[in-house]
Amino acid sequence: MAFAARMTQALRHNWRHYLVEASGIAAFLTFSSVAAVLCHHPVSALTQWLGPREWVQRVGVGLVLGALIVAMSYSPWGKRSGAHFNPAVTLGFWQLGHIGTADALWYALAQFAGGLVAGVGLHRALAPWFGHPSIHHNTTQPLAGAHGWAVALGAEIVISSLLMLGLLWTMHSARGKQWTGALAGLLLAVFVVVEAPLSGMSLNPARTLGSAVAAGEAPHLWLYFVGPLGAMWATAEAYRRYRQRRPPAARPPQFPDATAA
Repeated sequence: MAFAARMTQALRHNWRHYLVEASGIAAFLTFSSVAAVLCHHPVSALTQWLGPREWVQRVGVGLVLGALIVAMSYSPWGKRSGAHFNPAVTLGFWQLGHIGTADALWYALAQFAGGLVAGVGLHRALAPWFGHPSIHHNTTQPLAGAHGWAVALGAEIVISSLLMLGLLWTMHSARGKQWTGALAGLLLAVFVVVEAPLSGMSLNPARTLGSAVAAGEAPHLWLYFVGPLGAMWATAEAYRRYRQRRPPAARPPQFPDATAA
């Protein structure tokens, strides 16, 4: 009963934050889907201008998504919620104590809801182009072959760890914290170009689930939950222990925990 009361109180106080998180992942999935069609579909004028090399086409997608992350991170709405837009990021920050349990749960629910709603809507809106083999309904899929799942899992663990480490490094730096959003956008753009062929570059269970459910395809869906969630939680915990061995420094602004009110 006490937990239900904390959840209700958190929703009453911070529902705007949750709405921002749902809208953020919906925007990310929308932009990534449209960019995938424009940069990969063979009938697209932009695809023809970029040329037949897939890595060049991925540069186009990466620039769009990197710029989007930067814009959302520094926007008033992004600053309101902390611009997680990813259950794995929220899990890592929860492990560090930067967000309360009730708020973290609402964040995750909002993120998955935003991903599902956007995925279904985009699947219908872009149906004429989504089914092309170069688009794959914008789903994240491992490499074909017997060990493709292992490669994809390893790749997701690496990029998820790098992203969380980059966020924590800048957020806990007096000089670097203003560059947190820029670094996140840069890393995401690089991952799209370099890592996407290995796993589809998910980093985000809500993003992958939204596309998979809408498309009716979920090849090795568990990879995109275990990899990002496990890697970001473990990276946050390792960073917490590392910080405990060092002199105290300024902590980043914490998300307002409604459960403490």
